[in-house]
Amino acid sequence: MSRIFVTGGSGRLGRSVVAGLAGAGHDVVSVDRDAIPAGQLPAGATQLTADLLAPGEAERLIRETQPDAVIHLAAIAVPFSAPEDVIFSTNTRLAYAVVSAATDAGVPKIVTASSPTALGYGSPAGWLPPSFPLNEKTPPKPWNAYALSKLIAEQTVQMFAAAQGEKIRYAAFRPCYVISPEEWEGALTQQGHTVRERLDDPALSAPALFNYVDARDVADFLDVLLAKMDTIPNGQVFFVGAKDALATAPLAGLFPRFLPGSGPLTEHLTGTSPAFSVDKARELLGWEPRRSWRTELTPAYEGADTALLNDENHRGLVPAGATSKETA
Repeated sequence: MSRIFVTGGSGRLGRSVVAGLAGAGHDVVSVDRDAIPAGQLPAGATQLTADLLAPGEAERLIRETQPDAVIHLAAIAVPFSAPEDVIFSTNTRLAYAVVSAATDAGVPKIVTASSPTALGYGSPAGWLPPSFPLNEKTPPKPWNAYALSKLIAEQTVQMFAAAQGEKIRYAAFRPCYVISPEEWEGALTQQGHTVRERLDDPALSAPALFNYVDARDVADFLDVLLAKMDTIPNGQVFFVGAKDALATAPLAGLFPRFLPGSGPLTEHLTGTSPAFSVDKARELLGWEPRRSWRTELTPAYEGADTALLNDENHRGLVPAGATSKETA
């Protein structure tokens, strides 16, 4: 069992990360400006309320709690939800404050959340990558403050990794469009639509390239990552997404409608193939996403081809409502 210090533990992703890591047997310390409501804090977790941008606050809390690992999730989480300068300043300062404090305290494993938006899709000037599916080698081209702040968070851990050598292990991860457990049952997603609405109208999911991930799968990923950080090159970046796309039709047919010029690049995205690859996490860590909208949406999506769950792309998916822990 490890003690894991999680910033942003009260957020959409943070709540599932705290619950998942606590359920895996870790001692979790959740830190956020807002508390998880009483009665919703899982066994094995404690919480602290704090402003991590206050001078010395991150250093104090990390030294007092003496964690074995730090996972930094705290940020302004939605592009354009605040003025651009506020998003950039808040997110970059938070990342540096937490990673720096954890490094100074000698925490052996430090992980920060990034975002797929660092790649630059959705740019008003137009955007096309060299190829699909997108992966960690796709060149980043951020075009807004949120995307840039997340790329800088990645570069922050890589900077510290370059300075520390092998003494401290660092990593960053890019979670796809996060779906929390209650959103499968009809709660609004972070863009104000339900999952079912995003499936009914492809135009709602197209801006995110039909990507998504169950928040519990992110928790499983982080558990595996922390267990294997000593065995992989330092400062790695990983995409964390579902095995399929958040769409009821193949992306080969959808992309040309919403991303001009993408047809030749996406014609091989047939069946349930997503636009984002998690092969790096699969190959370096042995991690697999376990949940899909086809297994989790309640009630089940009318007309969904459940036979697709039996193909190779969906082996290992857990049934709706299950809380399986990913094992290495």
